[in-house]
Amino acid sequence: MKATIAAGAGAAMPQLTKAGDAEKTNTMYIAAYDTESARCLEACRKIVEVHKRLEMPATFFIVGKTLDANPKEYKELLTNPLFEIASHTWSHKMLRDNVFCGPAVSADEKREEIFRGKEMVERTFERPCLGVRPGCSFDDGLRGAVDVLKLIGEAGLKYVSSLAWGPDYSMPALLREPFNYAADGFADLWELPCHGWHENLLKNNNGWGPRRLTLWPPVMPEAIPSKFVKTPEDEFAVNRIFIDRALDRNKPFVSLIWHPWSLYKFDPEMKMLELTFAHVHKIGLKPCTYADLYKQVSGQGDTISHA
Repeated sequence: MKATIAAGAGAAMPQLTKAGDAEKTNTMYIAAYDTESARCLEACRKIVEVHKRLEMPATFFIVGKTLDANPKEYKELLTNPLFEIASHTWSHKMLRDNVFCGPAVSADEKREEIFRGKEMVERTFERPCLGVRPGCSFDDGLRGAVDVLKLIGEAGLKYVSSLAWGPDYSMPALLREPFNYAADGFADLWELPCHGWHENLLKNNNGWGPRRLTLWPPVMPEAIPSKFVKTPEDEFAVNRIFIDRALDRNKPFVSLIWHPWSLYKFDPEMKMLELTFAHVHKIGLKPCTYADLYKQVSGQGDTISHA
């Protein structure tokens, strides 16, 4: 049961295999965090505790200005083989129009967002920064945004994670697969999407109140709660829908859209993380980082080790 990843060359879809009596999959699971405000540092301390205890890899996409405010603290906290550090731009400004978050900034500001964000990560952690997740992200990734793709390529970034909404800026983001930007002239630059809800919206942690966010008819009605989630168990129940669907449909990976400040505000003990990670282990998904996923889809390596 093999197929190539959409728009990729030579990357194989995961295969189900037998491990004892349990059926396992090569579908990958990526815990990822959009680390974007001063409130994230305290939250990340608790998040890291859970990851270390459960030996769960993660990617932290960090806003440059947020990192610049506490570089020593973040370096001490996140320097660990379990963790990839990637960019969440320099200051979270829009690289293209977003219907909820506003219009794109100027060409000079786009350059600053991309280059300074990457440089801040590399200067702090003294290792390459492979990827960037734009602020808020978009419903079609960076397709057609040739100016932005060119800047990302010039900066030496290898992947973007910019597809974080469903069609027409709806929620949830669907289980989209990796693809490259060959159609825009950047065959070596990969899009590695993310999935599910922006969890801060799922809880009304942004204070937006009811918003027009879902499609009609919905693509995944089972993943649209009738009200804001109220408990870690409620949130895990939504997470599980995407995780189980990725497994059932033999998707290459699944990664939910998490924000440390919002996770901590809602669930300071990080019970939801423990429930989610326990389920990931139980059903046999392969935990990894976005850097690991990039290496696999780009054909640069398929061995995942976080020892």
